[in-house]
Amino acid sequence: MTEFNQPISGNDLARFSGPGTFMRLPQATSLDGLDVAILGVPMDIGTSWRSGTRFGPKQIRSESAMIRPYNMTTGASPFDQLNIADIGDLAINTFNLPESLRIIEDSYDAILSQDVLPVAMGGDHSITLPILRAIARKHGPVALIHIDAHADVNDEMFGEKETHGTVFRRAHEEGLLVDDKVYQIGLRGTGYGPDDLKEPQGWGFQHFLASELWNRSLHNMGAEIRRDIGNRPVYISYDIDSLDPAFAPGTGTPEIGGLTTMQALELIRAFKGVNLVGFDLVEVSPPYDTTGNTALVAANLIYEMLCILPAPSAAS
Repeated sequence: MTEFNQPISGNDLARFSGPGTFMRLPQATSLDGLDVAILGVPMDIGTSWRSGTRFGPKQIRSESAMIRPYNMTTGASPFDQLNIADIGDLAINTFNLPESLRIIEDSYDAILSQDVLPVAMGGDHSITLPILRAIARKHGPVALIHIDAHADVNDEMFGEKETHGTVFRRAHEEGLLVDDKVYQIGLRGTGYGPDDLKEPQGWGFQHFLASELWNRSLHNMGAEIRRDIGNRPVYISYDIDSLDPAFAPGTGTPEIGGLTTMQALELIRAFKGVNLVGFDLVEVSPPYDTTGNTALVAANLIYEMLCILPAPSAAS
């Protein structure tokens, strides 16, 4: 029987000690034998408002030490069916955004060439565009579940075409997405005019405004999205600012009236069974939450997404 990597138990080594990896998993120096690679992208040079997401991966890892391997609610035990490791941080160029995006894309090409599913801890949302470029080269255009307060479909920001607010327009233009299988969930706040959302809707993007989701269970909506996607490859991009600042204040562009952590759990669990080819969690900015709660939420949401991954087939 294959021995999979396991997080260090809090009964064997105190949670405030041990390796600084996600859930205190082994840190891998090779992709050999891995099913899932967790990595950090410590970058905030693509953000337009509050910086600090360069510290996101480190604090998410720190807060993840509290998480135990077995999911008491769903019965999932991801570390018993998948070989998962933390492969460390990508060595981005903190003084050069285009170069950093190239590094991310090249790194993802290498990970995907080994048939390893990548899980990214951001970092600002600009990291998702190079990821999607690599994902599309591997899998073709993908369905996208994008959970966020913002649609991130600006044409440019201060003349720049590649920022955290332009990601999904570029992905649409480059043919990286199956446009009528793009689901943007949790959108809210203010804008510059009615076309902010009308234009991407014209491409086929489906919008679920936060105000339509208040005081609702999201399980059925998530299940409907899962059925609509079918067996298409799907990428999930989870921006922590989709949550209300009461739950996740440590982010760069907070918007009131957001989702709750309970809704976040319902939504992720409803996606169990999708053909997931990768996911990221972005925009955790620790300087704006000295309690660590935002990173704690992020770590738990990453764990929940690991819980919906299927075991590899015997053929693979």
